[in-house]
Amino acid sequence: MGTGSPELKGFQCRGVPGAGRAAGMGPGSAGAEPDPGRYLRDEGSGTFYRRGRLLGEGAFGRCYQVTEVTSGRRYAVKVIPRARLAAAGIGDRVERERELHCHLRHPHIVRLHGHFADSGHLYLLLELCSRGSLADIVRARGRLTEPEVRFYLRQLLSGLRYLHGQGLVHRDLKLSNFLVTERMRVKIGDLGLAQPAAPPGRRWGALCGTPGYLAPEVLDRRGHAEPADIWALGCAVYTLLSGRAPFEAAPRPELYRLIRGARYPPPARLSARARALIAHMLHPEPAARPSLAAVMGHPFLSQGFTPHTLPPRACHSVPIFVGQEPLWRILRCWRGCGCVPVTAGRGRAPRQRT
Repeated sequence: MGTGSPELKGFQCRGVPGAGRAAGMGPGSAGAEPDPGRYLRDEGSGTFYRRGRLLGEGAFGRCYQVTEVTSGRRYAVKVIPRARLAAAGIGDRVERERELHCHLRHPHIVRLHGHFADSGHLYLLLELCSRGSLADIVRARGRLTEPEVRFYLRQLLSGLRYLHGQGLVHRDLKLSNFLVTERMRVKIGDLGLAQPAAPPGRRWGALCGTPGYLAPEVLDRRGHAEPADIWALGCAVYTLLSGRAPFEAAPRPELYRLIRGARYPPPARLSARARALIAHMLHPEPAARPSLAAVMGHPFLSQGFTPHTLPPRACHSVPIFVGQEPLWRILRCWRGCGCVPVTAGRGRAPRQRT
């Protein structure tokens, strides 16, 4: 957290005259409040940030890429209009996210670098994940290969294990909250619904989260503990591998009926190990779901090939793996040493005449 940032408790922050520029927000956005200006100023530290492209929109704010003017460092900034903070629950959710981020440090959890405010907006300065979310990649690709899912899932399990080890339940795991960095690493974001685990003998009974990812016990208000996060992660794995959500229905009651019975279409074209893992994670009884350690030790993860890295093109096209290395890495090495010429666009060496 940057020193000198205004105190956010209750979000009664001093304004910066002229910091906001009036511009209507588009249809379906977080509200009709004006956008921030081209340059944002942290009044406490005097730091200026240049606002860049829009990264995404949520229920109560927009997220932009920003560049610190003096250093050139890039961040993501979540911009929340002050008028939205008065809405029921939103101020508490933002404050909870800020408080939790202050104490969390893990390579697969999005980091909060600071916070500040002006007369019109609250700003959360976050680690930049410039390649969007896994939801964006699925929209572009349709579905992912099993090696890719293992690559991402190992990282998500590491981040979630850290959260649970801190006594926290995320309560809103979904593909749009799994953010991908420039180097193709995935991080868990949006801790606005995260809560400490309930005391022994108790479970949080609030109905919160994203409808298609809600576990049966959450729908029935029987509790929201670590197994509910396992269920939501299972929904994400299903979607990554099949290209569609496991539970889809237009009428909300029908959706909830399918979830309570764990009735989802059998995923096609998946390995037996992948189907077994999904079935285990999407068990309707929370006590029957695997622990995070059990998921990590499942044959789907422990016995299948997992790449060490993925190329950026995997955001929009299928990577090709040859043995233990992706084809792009092998071809790059061949080009670098000059041993084997490669035909452009073909990925194969031309036939030599004898």
